[in-house]
Amino acid sequence: MENLLSIEELGIAFRQDKQVQWATTGISFSIAPGEIVALVGESGSGKSITAMSVLGLLPPHAVYPSGRILFSPDGSKKTNLLRMPEDKLRQLRGAGIGMVFQEPMTALNPVYTCGNQVMEMILQHEKISRKEARERVISLFEQVQLPEPKAMLKRYPHQLSGGQKQRVMIAMAIAANPALLIADEPTTALDVTVQKTILDLLGKICRDKKMGMLFITHDLGVVQEIADKVVVMYGGKMMESGSVETIFNNPSHPYTKALLACRPALQPKGAPLPVVSDFWDGDAEVSSRLVFPRLSSITRPVLPSVVNFEAEPKPLLQVEDLSVWYPKRKNWFGKPTDYTKAVDAVSFNVLEGETLGIVGESGCGKSTLGRALLRLSPTNSGRILYQGEDLLALSGKRLAELRTEMQLVFQDPYSSLNPRQRVGEAILEPMNYHKTEADRQSRKDRVGELLSSVNLSPSLRNRYPHAFSGGQRQRIGIARALALRPGFILFDESVSALDVSVQAQVLNLINRLKAELGFTAIFISHDLGVVRYIADRILVMEKGQIVESGEAENLFRHPQHPYTAKLLDSIPGNSVPSRAFHIMP
Repeated sequence: MENLLSIEELGIAFRQDKQVQWATTGISFSIAPGEIVALVGESGSGKSITAMSVLGLLPPHAVYPSGRILFSPDGSKKTNLLRMPEDKLRQLRGAGIGMVFQEPMTALNPVYTCGNQVMEMILQHEKISRKEARERVISLFEQVQLPEPKAMLKRYPHQLSGGQKQRVMIAMAIAANPALLIADEPTTALDVTVQKTILDLLGKICRDKKMGMLFITHDLGVVQEIADKVVVMYGGKMMESGSVETIFNNPSHPYTKALLACRPALQPKGAPLPVVSDFWDGDAEVSSRLVFPRLSSITRPVLPSVVNFEAEPKPLLQVEDLSVWYPKRKNWFGKPTDYTKAVDAVSFNVLEGETLGIVGESGCGKSTLGRALLRLSPTNSGRILYQGEDLLALSGKRLAELRTEMQLVFQDPYSSLNPRQRVGEAILEPMNYHKTEADRQSRKDRVGELLSSVNLSPSLRNRYPHAFSGGQRQRIGIARALALRPGFILFDESVSALDVSVQAQVLNLINRLKAELGFTAIFISHDLGVVRYIADRILVMEKGQIVESGEAENLFRHPQHPYTAKLLDSIPGNSVPSRAFHIMP
């Protein structure tokens, strides 16, 4: 079969101040009609740059010193896209090659309805009436399984959920029947159930339309679910490529083995997760120490659980019939007549020293519950007892004092850090406000200690947030949360957007600090594999209520509620391999 897309020895570089900085070298792979090829690697590996070069979407200072990108939509004439004029490329975008971007909210125009934006794509490439285009959009919305397709025409992006916005993006990408679809991390921030729906949808579209797809992701579970072939990238180079079966069952490159081993599902609870440096530091010698497969785990000490469930544990936090309702409709006098019950009469305890996981889909109320526990969201009823003291009855000085005991690590560390404030000042700020430590110099010394505790050099304190990677920024967020020596920390989706290897580093850090400092934690996430690894107990939330709870391993092996079983069935690559990785001493 003739290839739809062939990338041959592609080299991409960027001109800057009369210098050339190479981004990728020697990239070669092909995509046949109806075939799904996954481009896998960590942030900065060059996978998105490679995909953007196919559509000529890189900035003007990008150059291509080597290689070709050959596109043949009908299987006959091959065209080198790197030599295609800009006006021809504009015609190709959408009509020949469609694109699904990572973040639909930034890719969709907030001032136009979803229907108008998809219609614009169709009218740009086809000479049909607006009425015909409108009917085509309704049909597309039905294909991508959007609820109420006709009503969706008039809705704006902010009125849709994350999964619905992603489906609108997919409808727009396939509107002009392209031969090739490029999907750049289309499911990264989605819940497992929505993610499964999107993956099933993309796979069905490619099969039905014989459409090739380049799927970019760092989630190996997703790759196992959807792809036919895999290309692994690191540092702008190809490490290896092959079929999904070959890559997952018999990887040849140590970097690929490292990515596979970093997944929390492969390691027992409490065992430090492997990271890339355990397998490969760029030196071929390291790979000789790696054996695959072998029924063993990384030979490092297992951290003991802080909680002894055989003893009678003492609750640190007690939540009783807590409700958070938001007005949905109001009468003429402004009095609410209907409510959205984000959290509805929830009750549970958090035991001293344990890590409690809270899971559920977007909109289930887990983040609202977390904010309510810290008095960051108003509540309608109920009680929140911290060490026997009702937080909802407190105000003023006493509430401020208790805030030093309860801290939060946010989902997005970049938006939670002030871009104009050095990271050392960000960590120092809560200590200055609450007047902790003996004096100002002691507080400054503590900043260095905190940075060291999260595996960052104290010399980095004078840098701004933009100078750090995502994983480093998350560590800074953890250091800031630890600054006041809290007894309780809430982690709200703190590793959801991180690469698998960086995620492993942050989870190891949380486990180590928890074992050393003994704090109690709530870990909120939609990634059930991560929660299974890090949590002692798990609460499952649906529509503002707790539908099931129990010890982590028991809940995963024997779910009692249909909703829990549905979440578990939606995890990509849910079957845990019987083979593990081992580094020889």
